[in-house]
Amino acid sequence: MPTYTVTVANLSLSVQQKSQIANAITTAHNAQTGAPRFFAQVLFFSTDEGDHFVGGSVNKAPQVYVHGLVRQGRSNEVKQALMIQMLEEIARIAGITAEDVWIYLQDIPATQMIEFGRFLPAPGDEAEWEREMTPEKRSRLPK
Repeated sequence: MPTYTVTVANLSLSVQQKSQIANAITTAHNAQTGAPRFFAQVLFFSTDEGDHFVGGSVNKAPQVYVHGLVRQGRSNEVKQALMIQMLEEIARIAGITAEDVWIYLQDIPATQMIEFGRFLPAPGDEAEWEREMTPEKRSRLPK
């Protein structure tokens, strides 16, 4: 499951904005990789005033940082399309410029990720992996 950690500095996002950003990230991940929507999870954090530094000096500009941990096995073209789609939507929703959104993707082999009690499948093998879930767990997944 890709995990996207969104950290905001010098910016306060409403619950609605967070929901919109989480949906935008989920939609981009699904559209660009083909992975099921329920795979994507998004966590939000914010820094306190004076806790964000750039070049050794306190940063006062509003910024959004996205750190995504994704399964290895996708082309650079797919990952860059994913990042561009996220960038445009996050900037629009947060009301900041694209220059104030920084995105980092980090590949992790599926063999080094356990979710729902099992190692993750290789990209493209999600349907079979999902069928092996218990009916109870599968029924609780977002559609």
